[in-house]
Amino acid sequence: MSLRIVFAGTPQFAEQVLQQLVNTEYTVVGVYTQPDRKKGRGQKLMPSPVKTLAITLNIPVYQPARLKEATEQEMLKSLDPDLMVVVAYGLILPAAVLAIPKYGCINIHASNLPRWRGAAPIQRAILANDPETGICIMQMDAGLDTGDVLNKVITPIDPKDTSETLHHRLANLGAKALIETLRQLEAHTLHPQKQDDTQANYATKINKEEAVLDWSQSAKTLDCKIRAFNPWPIASTQLDDLNLRVFSAEPLECIEPSKTITAIPGTILEANHHGIVVMTGQGTLRLLELQLPGGKCLSVRDILHSKAHLFHIGQTFHS
Repeated sequence: MSLRIVFAGTPQFAEQVLQQLVNTEYTVVGVYTQPDRKKGRGQKLMPSPVKTLAITLNIPVYQPARLKEATEQEMLKSLDPDLMVVVAYGLILPAAVLAIPKYGCINIHASNLPRWRGAAPIQRAILANDPETGICIMQMDAGLDTGDVLNKVITPIDPKDTSETLHHRLANLGAKALIETLRQLEAHTLHPQKQDDTQANYATKINKEEAVLDWSQSAKTLDCKIRAFNPWPIASTQLDDLNLRVFSAEPLECIEPSKTITAIPGTILEANHHGIVVMTGQGTLRLLELQLPGGKCLSVRDILHSKAHLFHIGQTFHS
């Protein structure tokens, strides 16, 4: 008899996992997801990606605002779950909920625990210039991402990875690791590993203010910010009265190894079809893709083809 699973998740990351889970021998008896939220210019109520998928799969959907009420806990009990799989759900599970499924609740966390606990592990790993990250399947307890690790998969962070590319790779790895863990659970071959709390860091939520580029920082740090904040909230900077969004760049040591550059951080050193080279607090950064106000993201080559008058050597970007 296959495991009866309740799935709890909300964003696209969780949707990718659910899509692969339903293609296995396991039975998803219900899906929990966040209540519909208002989005877009029209502020229409929009379902989460997980809800949208669950409806197409004819899986019952539950959207409680919280799980502390006895009525909500009784509803979960009525589903008679063997296990609850939690992936970026967004609600805290009370101890009473953790105890309902036969095998408790397990979480797919996009970090090499305990390196990054909390809400934004993918972005924080890129921001910190970590060489690698991973997926951890964790037995949930009362703490924040503090439970025993049941399975772990490590992946390197490529110097060109953005949060978007890393997100997709980790979601795929997470789904595979989950299915492997479920089969080990059935076979009673799991070996839980306790986390080293002394190595833990908290991955706080990303806010838009963080995405403003500070040109006194090093080229490498700025590159990490640009990649971490793509696809949201997108790094930004000012040039005169223009607010520019920076989608991609590459750090350079300097324009020429033999040349000593003394320009102040933020100064444009070059502007050509290769990109816009900007002085930073350490090294130089070549901007490759930008978005002008009211426009869409374009390569610097395309922007300079029609807007070359906007960028001049000696101009200075500022926060």
